[in-house]
Amino acid sequence: MAEILQRDGAWTFDGDTLRLTPGRDKSVSLLRKTLGELSVPLGALAGISFEQGRKSGRLRLRLRDGSDPLLQATGGRLADSNDPYQLSVESDRYGVAEYFVDEIRNALLLDQVPADAVDAYLLAGPAVPLSVSAGDGTASFDGEHIRLEWNWKTEDAKAAAGTRTLPLPDIAAVEWHPSVGLENGYLRFTVRNAPTKAPPKYDPNSVELWGFKKDPLMALIAAAVQARLPHPAAPAPKQLTGPPRAEPDRQAPDEDHDALLRRLRELGDLHKSGVLTDEEFTMAKQAVLRRM
Repeated sequence: MAEILQRDGAWTFDGDTLRLTPGRDKSVSLLRKTLGELSVPLGALAGISFEQGRKSGRLRLRLRDGSDPLLQATGGRLADSNDPYQLSVESDRYGVAEYFVDEIRNALLLDQVPADAVDAYLLAGPAVPLSVSAGDGTASFDGEHIRLEWNWKTEDAKAAAGTRTLPLPDIAAVEWHPSVGLENGYLRFTVRNAPTKAPPKYDPNSVELWGFKKDPLMALIAAAVQARLPHPAAPAPKQLTGPPRAEPDRQAPDEDHDALLRRLRELGDLHKSGVLTDEEFTMAKQAVLRRM
């Protein structure tokens, strides 16, 4: 068990899962407090680093591309203060931070976790239902429907369409952009068979954001929807050209993902101790990875 406690938050690692808990200090962002504790499986990590400064340092996690719907939906546009995968470290805890980094790196090496991209989400995304009011409207998501309601600041042409209810199967994509300088941000939903090039200010499927405190919370709506859309890197369904063939047994939808990660680690231990040959280890590892 490795643990580091700071005003900014607490990170705990038990060998299989990294738990990230935001702190209660007033400097902790509203997004991180609203998102709450995150459980990151070891298999979702691509690396970790620690950067020292004169007064404080920073731990940074690097996740495998495509593993987290929040990072997928925000596309690297989250400010450092809103990034749940960063932790500010006080100078008198530098030694603890370096030990923490060593523990994570050793676990990644022992479990032979690859750093390449994945084609399925390894984190669940924000819990639903969610509702956020910011900019010119309120966006709500219950896991099945997105609801967009407008306020008195909404442009008349956009408000005239009334409250929008978008079923999840109708959504082709979701985007979140923060406001930058004089450019406003937005939360936009791309609806199948109804594309629009209208600016967010006039688009009835978008909430325009003006750079206020609650704007980043719209990223949680985007992430919750993203987690329930097909993964962008998922392989396309195979086209059957003949009679269907019996498929091998596959992982049940609710099978514990952590159990598969533990199985990979056990296989690594057996290989390291000589119980499994190189060929046996490779075959068993590929079988487990296919179930993930």
